[in-house]
Amino acid sequence: MSFWAEVSLGVIAVATMAMALMQVGAAVCGWVLARRIARLVGQIEHEMKPLADNLNAVARDAARATALAAVQVERVDRLVGDLAEKIDETASTIQRAVIAPIRDGAALMAGLRTVLELFRELSKGARAARAGRDEEDALFIG
Repeated sequence: MSFWAEVSLGVIAVATMAMALMQVGAAVCGWVLARRIARLVGQIEHEMKPLADNLNAVARDAARATALAAVQVERVDRLVGDLAEKIDETASTIQRAVIAPIRDGAALMAGLRTVLELFRELSKGARAARAGRDEEDALFIG
């Protein structure tokens, strides 16, 4: 073997050794990094568990509050419906009990006024007829 062949072979051996060391170093760094990531994930899971439990509790409470609010809205709706119905019933009762008799009374009063006016007219006519006869008697020469 020649000198240059041995030098080349030595360079190849050193380069191969350097590559092997680099690969071992990369594998060790990867393994250390994987362990750190696993620890970090475990720590995050440990710290997030109470937060997730609290979020679940909040969601349950929100669902319960929503259900209660829906029930209350239904109750208010029924109450308003019943109130409107009772107001309608009261209005119709007032109309039947008060307004209709007032209307009838107003019609009766109008009838009485008409009768009174008729009597007045009749009495004015009778007076006018008497006054006319008295005037005719005074003018009668006979």
